[in-house]
Amino acid sequence: MNTLSFPNRPGRSHRKTIAVAAALACLFLSQAGAADTTSQAPTYLGDIQPIFMASCSRCHNQSTRFVYNWLDYQTAYADRWEIKRRLWDSWKGSYYKEAMPIANSPESLALTDADRETIRKWVDAGSPRGVAPANDGAKTKAERIQLGHRLFVICAACHQPTGRGLPNLFPPLAGSDYLNADKNRAIQIVIGGRRGDVIVNGLKFNNNMPAFPLSDQDVANVLTYVYNSFGNSGLEVTPEDVKAARAQAPAPSTQPAAKSAFE
Repeated sequence: MNTLSFPNRPGRSHRKTIAVAAALACLFLSQAGAADTTSQAPTYLGDIQPIFMASCSRCHNQSTRFVYNWLDYQTAYADRWEIKRRLWDSWKGSYYKEAMPIANSPESLALTDADRETIRKWVDAGSPRGVAPANDGAKTKAERIQLGHRLFVICAACHQPTGRGLPNLFPPLAGSDYLNADKNRAIQIVIGGRRGDVIVNGLKFNNNMPAFPLSDQDVANVLTYVYNSFGNSGLEVTPEDVKAARAQAPAPSTQPAAKSAFE
């Protein structure tokens, strides 16, 4: 006599097999969900570096001597837990050191709650490097001005949203004789930074400007915006202009200072 099997009444071995399969399915789904979450995590090049350029670069740049250069991924990655503690935990009152940026500073006022949350998520997700956003491909002067306006937040921390700068510290970009006199020099300063005294509109300023890790397109956009704002000359800067400037040797004033004997 043939033995009939009833699918709706599985034996013990079948029930065990089904249970194991269900457990494996749950594990697979949970891993898939975790992978999906990781893939959506903020990345350094896509999300974090722009925040650092806008809100941290006055101190944390390639010319700094006593604090870390967060514009460099490897350095920021090595310091990631302290970054989270100072920008998130201290801000929330759960870490004993002073919150960063310093309270009521231009950078602190510019750094949003969403920016802090993005940095926290980046650290918690393992601080992935990611890839740089694709060039926006701006072709016209009007497009460069529009996109440069968005990037100007990087400049505004020091030069102020009005472009008027700060007395004795940061020179004005508004109606700047220094800026309008030499487009190539302006490009060199954005890509290479600058140290030491500068005379702008008859006034002396002495501070450091860091080099920013911007693409040729980004430099062209932000400088075109500045040249066409604040009563400036209306010049246009193209990515080709920036590429040519990068190929030139930097001016002596853009060279970083020699390190001290304590470094």
